[in-house]
Amino acid sequence: MNLIKYRYWYFLISLLVIVPGLVFLLLHWVQNPQEGPLKLGIDFTGGALLEVRFDGTRPPIAAVQEIYNALSTPEEEIASPVVQPLGENAYAIRSKAMSDEMKARIVSELEARSGGKVTVLNFTSISPAIGAEVTRAAIIAVLMATIAIMLYIWYAFRQVEHAFRYGVAAILALFHDVFVVLGVEAILGYFLGWQADALFLTATLTVIGFSVHDSIVVFDRVRENARKYRSMDYETLVNSSILQTLDRSLNTQLTVMFTLLALVLFGGESIRHFVTILLIGIFSGTYSSIFNAAPILVVWENREWRNWFRRQTVAG
Repeated sequence: MNLIKYRYWYFLISLLVIVPGLVFLLLHWVQNPQEGPLKLGIDFTGGALLEVRFDGTRPPIAAVQEIYNALSTPEEEIASPVVQPLGENAYAIRSKAMSDEMKARIVSELEARSGGKVTVLNFTSISPAIGAEVTRAAIIAVLMATIAIMLYIWYAFRQVEHAFRYGVAAILALFHDVFVVLGVEAILGYFLGWQADALFLTATLTVIGFSVHDSIVVFDRVRENARKYRSMDYETLVNSSILQTLDRSLNTQLTVMFTLLALVLFGGESIRHFVTILLIGIFSGTYSSIFNAAPILVVWENREWRNWFRRQTVAG
């Protein structure tokens, strides 16, 4: 089975998956230049998240917003909160940062409106300065991880000819997965109102780890076969290496994806965002390590970019 033969179809599929996400990233950036390409949560922008469950009748969203608007003061500006249903009888309410005293007043007003006890499931308040610091730290973490991965692969494959190519190919596949994750997050944020928070960053870093791990498995088999079959054509060598590792890669990743799918369906609302992003990212990582990373090595070895835009001549 010659998988590597259709490498440009794989690249086209990746492009068709990434482009819609880039469109929504750009769309959000144009509509909200202060936030950037993603709808960010309070972990990055600062603010307060109050999750409450009602034992009595859950008031309508408009009533919750009225309470916030009425209690808002110049010292604690919490007007116009974002209220999202959390299960059948709970709300997740996002607003600007507030004190514990303000939270207690809000809970008291919610109890008066609902006619029953209100249980605070979660309360998080982060200042804008801390949110900005978290954003910078997140960007630095992703960049440092990317550089460290490339240097490690370059060193690990130092005895192979053109070792640097393996590191670059793995990073390109990694970028593919990151763009897929960011694009999906932008699309879900646009239609479902999901916000990128600290768990989203955790899912992204986990996807990076899975992606590189799977790429190294394929590259390691390429390295072993290169030592055994020195006279074999490089394209055939890479194709054989992919086929030899295909079962292992699919079995390992499918086990993880089935578990994540079960968590998406039955794991509850609080972790659905995190698990969904993780599931999509790991699926993308499995695809990119097999159909992007290894084919990039073949394209580079054959220097195929020299003929991409050249008109083909027909032999007489």
